[in-house]
Amino acid sequence: MTVRGSIVAPAGAHGPGEGSSLKRLALFLSRMWAWLFLAVMVLFFVVAVPLSTGGSVNFLTIRNSQNILVAIVPVLLLGLGQTFVLIAAGIDLSVGWVMSLASVLSALALRDAFNSGAPLPVAVLAGLAAALAGAGVVGFLNGWIIAKLKVPAFIVTLGSSFIVRGVAYLMSENSTVIGLPAGLGAYGNDALIYYISGPGGGVYFLHRPEVGGELLRRMEIILPYPVLATAFVLALMMFLLHKTQFGRHTYAIGGSMDASVRSGIPVDRHVIKVYMLSAATAGVAGFLSTLRFTAGSAVIGDSLLLSSIAAVIIGGVSMFGGAGTVIGTVIGALIIAVLTTGLVMLNVDAFWQFIVVGTVVIVAVLIDQSRDLIIGRQRRGAAQ
Repeated sequence: MTVRGSIVAPAGAHGPGEGSSLKRLALFLSRMWAWLFLAVMVLFFVVAVPLSTGGSVNFLTIRNSQNILVAIVPVLLLGLGQTFVLIAAGIDLSVGWVMSLASVLSALALRDAFNSGAPLPVAVLAGLAAALAGAGVVGFLNGWIIAKLKVPAFIVTLGSSFIVRGVAYLMSENSTVIGLPAGLGAYGNDALIYYISGPGGGVYFLHRPEVGGELLRRMEIILPYPVLATAFVLALMMFLLHKTQFGRHTYAIGGSMDASVRSGIPVDRHVIKVYMLSAATAGVAGFLSTLRFTAGSAVIGDSLLLSSIAAVIIGGVSMFGGAGTVIGTVIGALIIAVLTTGLVMLNVDAFWQFIVVGTVVIVAVLIDQSRDLIIGRQRRGAAQ
């Protein structure tokens, strides 16, 4: 064996750059797997749904795509706030019940404002204010106890979820809040665009055409108002996380809280703000559910907590903090919505949906750990 300089090539070593190239490929796949999985899943359902229904039903239709978008609205809103919390190395188990409380508070405030003579738009704003105020109080208390009293986030948010649940039931008197204005449904169910295909059809903007019969069956609703509102919140969260000091501090705290304290970041204050942000997005979700169903429900968010956490994890947000993106959460929510919608269209039993989603979550965590392992090895190699 010839030795040149001070480096000896061990037997069986990879060629120049081969090992690093494999690591870069593995790292790329670990980052992009959610996109690839979503594309493969859509392709599968595009082929499988017509085959299983004899060609009578298609997966890629305007109506189905809009149904998926409407379905992901509450999951995505809960997930957006949860994204900040998890990146900051925390967790919020109260968001589902905060959404329920916000739904009840917004319905009560909206009904009272309208019955007091306020115009419907003013009553709607009163409902939004009540939802955000109630959610903000919960978020502040969660964050304050976690930051100031140093109680683990899991315990604090688990306990507050029970408290918020009880308050929601008390405020609603253990029943659905009804008696809201008749025109409220337009805010939660109308859309930006209406499209009627075929003869007598056309495209209508900001105006639901008064049609019936065959024309009504051919009418497609595109971009409902709750989807547009969620898109606005999404854009705001992307800017906040990726373009502001608030986002940089969130990543820093999740990466190392001790280092963040030493660098002068007001960690306690920031943690409180993060939990208030998580509660606020849950409050928006509760308010939009009130508009959509024209009622306030104390249980509307009960089943959405785990779906929102699953969307965040599938989207690549690290359970250990310090890593993740808003777009990843969007992809995670889309994966869950497309998966459940496709399985329903294939007439798969409901319990299989839980099994499949749970499997995807476990795979996502394994991929997250493998990515951290690859990055750790790269850093150790660079240090040597």
